[in-house]
Amino acid sequence: MSTVATALETSTDATSFAVRSGDVELLRYVFVPDSPQLESPKPYLDPIRTRAGRVVSLYRPWDHVWHKGIAWSLPVVDDENFWGGPTFVRDRGYVQLPNNGTQGHREVLASGVDDGVARFAHRLEWTTEAGAPVFAEERHLSARVVSEDAWALTVGISLTNVSDAVVRIGSPTTKGRENAGYGGLFWRGPRSFTEGRLVTVDGEGSGDDVRGTRYEWMGFVGRHDVIDATSLIVMLDAAENPCHPPQWFARSAEFACLNPAPFFSEEFEIVPGATADFRYVVGVSDGDAADAPALADLLRPLR
Repeated sequence: MSTVATALETSTDATSFAVRSGDVELLRYVFVPDSPQLESPKPYLDPIRTRAGRVVSLYRPWDHVWHKGIAWSLPVVDDENFWGGPTFVRDRGYVQLPNNGTQGHREVLASGVDDGVARFAHRLEWTTEAGAPVFAEERHLSARVVSEDAWALTVGISLTNVSDAVVRIGSPTTKGRENAGYGGLFWRGPRSFTEGRLVTVDGEGSGDDVRGTRYEWMGFVGRHDVIDATSLIVMLDAAENPCHPPQWFARSAEFACLNPAPFFSEEFEIVPGATADFRYVVGVSDGDAADAPALADLLRPLR
């Protein structure tokens, strides 16, 4: 994969930001969603397309309606749920509680293209279902073409604890459910990607093989319906992120998903007034498993 200069165009309205490359809309970032409270309203990226125009994301699947393309989602924030749906409760299992919080958009900080890179930034406020503030957030997204077949999305998250108590972020695993440490930047793939292949520096496997393991990056190869083609998603964790390299929450048999999960098996604390930063790069390619290491190499300098 060699780098290539390609002009990008952006558009922003009252609810979303979009990036186009020629006649292909690569991404749409919905920062003011119309989600019901049960789904923990939050910004999300969907649809996401390859440079060839192939859709590689899934919005609101019937099995988990709170899954939305790529979203920064946290199922365990103390006793609050910023993921959506029921909450895992130790010794009880999943229970629907009145605790589905909201990541609410407050202000656009930047939007446009600079030196070939499409950028969007905004401020958010995280509030519980009862209306209590938890985090003030500043979020930065950028997109750029990195090869003839691939483009990269960079996501930066800065969470500041605006409550008067320590906030503990965890996962269903930290609450007692084995090997279910999801939470963080979460990608849900198309239905046709079910039974796809997970790719790491050590080779290929299934979600059962790699779930809970630690890697700097992980990829997913899925096959499209209708057309005889595959697409590759690679997610890379920044070296400065808490708990790097992360444990990964990944599935392939039940459905396609990838999630570098910093809170997989241990809670992470943010004291009042403190800020925690997280940064990720996602590569979207018209390639296959053999292309994953080269794509990860292109993503690494963008962290």
